[in-house]
Amino acid sequence: MYGLTTQELKILRSLNTAPKIQDFLDALPINFEKNGETYMSPRRVLRERTAHCMEGAMLAALALRLQGHKPLVMDLKVTDEDDDHVIAVFQRKGMWGAISKTNHGTCRYRDPIYRSIRELAMTFFHEYAEPKGKKILRSYSRPVDLSRFDAKGWMTAEEDVYYVPEYIDAVRHYDVLPGTDVAFLRPADAMERRIGAVLEWKGAKRLTTLHSEYS
Repeated sequence: MYGLTTQELKILRSLNTAPKIQDFLDALPINFEKNGETYMSPRRVLRERTAHCMEGAMLAALALRLQGHKPLVMDLKVTDEDDDHVIAVFQRKGMWGAISKTNHGTCRYRDPIYRSIRELAMTFFHEYAEPKGKKILRSYSRPVDLSRFDAKGWMTAEEDVYYVPEYIDAVRHYDVLPGTDVAFLRPADAMERRIGAVLEWKGAKRLTTLHSEYS
């Protein structure tokens, strides 16, 4: 199925609930891209046993697909002070939830209790801050169905699947601050900044922003 091997299918089918998928991703060390930028397919993630947010979102979307869901991901776009974050999104009984691969104590899993994609996206607003406390989430994309890339082999490719993040970055995004005076926003306080700076996986490369490319 989908060009996956028997062993790959066995692993992915064992992740038969969203919490199990999240637990699997949490157990994978963060991909610090020590040899250069990567966008590994789910096959390569299973083999290399490491992932960053985009790679984790694609694997989660594939595991959800095997449960009968559409393989959906969503982009959370921020200011130039940090990097975007990509999550896999899913529905249960009409409510939205999210699976997230991150190296930080924030911007993680969301239970499927949100009535709309906007409502889900807005839960990340107060968590997404740069080191001085500025809240930097500015927009979110509509969910992107990764099945549009089936012909390109996004699930099993040996080469980096750059076309996936490039497409996601270019789709329509929706503002989270329509008409709001950004200067009026209260910065994250010292406690929030300390929590946001907690790292799950320590790497050789120092992270200079709260969420960074390794989020």
